[in-house]
Amino acid sequence: MEQGIEFLKGHGTENDFVLLPDPTGMLDLTPSRVRALCDRRCGLGADGVLRAVPGALVSDAPPGTSPDDWFMDYRNADGSLAELCGNGVRVFARYLADAGLVADAEFRIGSRAGPRTVRRNDDGSVTVEMGWVRRNGTSTVTVEGAAFTGLVVDLGNPHLACLTEVPVEQLDLTVPPGHDPGAFPHGVNVEFVNVRSAGELRMRVHERGVGETRSCGTGTVAALAAALAAQGRDTGEADVQVPGGRLHVAIASDGSTLTGPAALVAWGRLALDWWSAH
Repeated sequence: MEQGIEFLKGHGTENDFVLLPDPTGMLDLTPSRVRALCDRRCGLGADGVLRAVPGALVSDAPPGTSPDDWFMDYRNADGSLAELCGNGVRVFARYLADAGLVADAEFRIGSRAGPRTVRRNDDGSVTVEMGWVRRNGTSTVTVEGAAFTGLVVDLGNPHLACLTEVPVEQLDLTVPPGHDPGAFPHGVNVEFVNVRSAGELRMRVHERGVGETRSCGTGTVAALAAALAAQGRDTGEADVQVPGGRLHVAIASDGSTLTGPAALVAWGRLALDWWSAH
């Protein structure tokens, strides 16, 4: 079937995305279309949607966006805009490279959190420069009536990383953790973190606008920031085990990086009548 709207499906440590190539900036990606695409029963199913569009065609791109860079227009599964997604950036980079839209091993991608440099590694993994880690005090969330205090971390999107002795596998994250709306008026990604050793963390995450996901790239950086803060440190690195796999995170004095796999699993076309109906 030649007619229809091109899509790809991919994931990074089982955090999955629908990717829509939009080289002419013509796709009208409404919240209802995002929700329909992400629906796991009557859509394609995903944690979010990535629209690949030239930076020059993004009217609401933040300052510093190069018109020559490909821009990752990211939407949560509920249709809301999101500033950044570490797993999504890796899938986005894998698409650009496989499609021949970039030639270098290292290149820059635009996002609503600002430009991010990515590097394709020889082992197939992708490293993303995640930017500055801003620590903004503490806040508390509740899960099943139990309170968890965490570090507020800004990575271009908001996080609350909670270190806990409770095994993360035992937490019920089917209901969004109760958070302080005054501290997080637009919602927050909440990470629950077990410190296994100085170089190994285990994490589960509830993402705003999505629910619990199998992985969250920016969340792993927030998790490491919280673990380091508990040790009185600002810099360090660790492997972070999430339900969908393993990621490596490093925080330095001049920024942070995230390294992990990126897979493209399918390509196809959306039926035009389905697209129009939503």
